Amino acid sequence: MEFRDLKSQYRTLKTEIDNAISQTLVSGTFILGNTVTSLEEKLAEYVGVKHCISCANATDALTMSLMAFGVGERDAVFVPGFTYIATASSVAILKATPVFVDIDPTTFNMCPSALEAAIQGVINEGKVVPKVIIPVDLYGLPADYPAIETIAEKYNLKVLEDGAQGFGGKIGSKRACSFGDVAVTSFFPAKPLGCYGDGGAVFTNNDNIRDYLKMLRVNGASPTDKYNNRIVGLNSRLDAIQAAILHVKLSAFESYEVESVNRIATWYTERLHHIVQVPEIRQGWYSSYAQYSIRFGDSDKRDYVRNALSKNNIPSMIYYPIPLNKQHAFSYLNQYSGCPVSEYTSERILSIPMHPYLTLKDVEDVCNCICAAVQHSSVC
Repeated sequence: MEFRDLKSQYRTLKTEIDNAISQTLVSGTFILGNTVTSLEEKLAEYVGVKHCISCANATDALTMSLMAFGVGERDAVFVPGFTYIATASSVAILKATPVFVDIDPTTFNMCPSALEAAIQGVINEGKVVPKVIIPVDLYGLPADYPAIETIAEKYNLKVLEDGAQGFGGKIGSKRACSFGDVAVTSFFPAKPLGCYGDGGAVFTNNDNIRDYLKMLRVNGASPTDKYNNRIVGLNSRLDAIQAAILHVKLSAFESYEVESVNRIATWYTERLHHIVQVPEIRQGWYSSYAQYSIRFGDSDKRDYVRNALSKNNIPSMIYYPIPLNKQHAFSYLNQYSGCPVSEYTSERILSIPMHPYLTLKDVEDVCNCICAAVQHSSVC
């Protein structure tokens, strides 16, 4: 069994993907070009925003977006304590200060009340100035943008949606990567919409940000003269082969993949809700299930179940075993005790196989193993 089955996906889409790659090779255009431009247009249309600017990876997408906001020294950027390090490292690399915000115990996303407390704490301390909020759509579920955007407006802050895992999710009819002032996503192979290398994108309705990012991704070059560099930029471009692959995968993603993972999530939830904490999807929210993550009552039970899964050749992953406030890279911030729910969750979370090509039998095998292991661990 595969954790994220890219092999089955390729077998299903092989003819279309092979043809798309072949056509790109024949075209002789490998960096940016018409294939990338048309993909950007399709992605913007799918998300429901004016502009999509592709780039080399999601970390660059975050960094470029923060640069577009003018983030730098003495700026505070609020990020969840429970997520991948890139959300915070993109802040630190610009010499700004990441401020870790605890998560909601049921959705695992940034907690709005903890966010407002963190903002007020920064204001009262007076060492740095609040500038940007980066909510993360963890595991495919959009963060609580109605509440977060209200807080951002109250304190005059920008919102940068980290939709690296959230592409395909929704709140009502509004899709992930359309929230806030700017949003980003990732095309890393294991993401809901992934290519066969690295890739990322920024989404915005702001024409000026669009123009700035298009210069920024090609070393700050002028749109009309690539040797006239208006700003100091990055080398962060999506290559045309990855764009060709994404064209094919986006069609499958829209047609059946997101619907499929939601059906599979329902199977998991029906079978597991009585023995572990399963993902909570609030009314009006829709997840793209980058992962299906369950939480146990303690770390020993989690580890026991994970070992049982491994013995039955069922893969699992822990996202994330160390919250950001406990990462050595951020020890200089001295924010060790600010995210108790993040710390609690990191010791008890487990992600199990999730992708559009799982069968009902696969799900039953996973759930039977988990149920048996939980029952056995309770009497050991």
